[in-house]
Amino acid sequence: MLTWLSPDDPPERFPPLERALHDPPGLLAAGGDLTPERLLAAYARGIFPWYSSGQPVLWWSPDPREVLLPEQFHRSRSLARAMCSRGFMLYADRDFAAVVGACAAPRSGSPGTWITREMHEAYCRLHERGYAHSYEIWRAGRLIGGLYGVRLGRVFFGESMFSHEPDASKAALAALVDHSAPQNIELIDCQLASAHLRSLGSQAMPRRQFLSFLQR
Repeated sequence: MLTWLSPDDPPERFPPLERALHDPPGLLAAGGDLTPERLLAAYARGIFPWYSSGQPVLWWSPDPREVLLPEQFHRSRSLARAMCSRGFMLYADRDFAAVVGACAAPRSGSPGTWITREMHEAYCRLHERGYAHSYEIWRAGRLIGGLYGVRLGRVFFGESMFSHEPDASKAALAALVDHSAPQNIELIDCQLASAHLRSLGSQAMPRRQFLSFLQR
């Protein structure tokens, strides 16, 4: 049975992850709100929000979890050439709100978006508190690609990425990977598998193992 949360519930009130549904896979709870306190409590427990406009907030913890270990990132020769020869400028947190807005824009073949106005505002609040960050690719003064997510300890929880030019989102992920060692980031959470992420080196991790890493 799906657990329903109230905005009045304590931020950390989430059911055990073993109660996540098999259909749809990983759905754990619904309701609550997107306060910084609840979002941080969720991420620390391996839970993230994902829902469409008109729905209540839906909370997920899939098994397995898609992750990227920075040392296993696949940097193709074409990406390396693009980063060196096409005038890409790499920044972190230069325009966080613009990155979230670009990720929320409708994409070809998918007119809707799961990054609602409430989600946009919620992650901007996390950014103001120093927990949410963006990695951005600029060229000729224009933002052409990027990604954003939440940083807790040695984990970066990736949320979404976008690209207005070929290789720009891949370059943003490469920038995050390059910053992982100096920032002491050991694992990048990708949430769900995709062919694109697999081509860059992501892999499936059992939820139990993922949670064990978070607890450490």
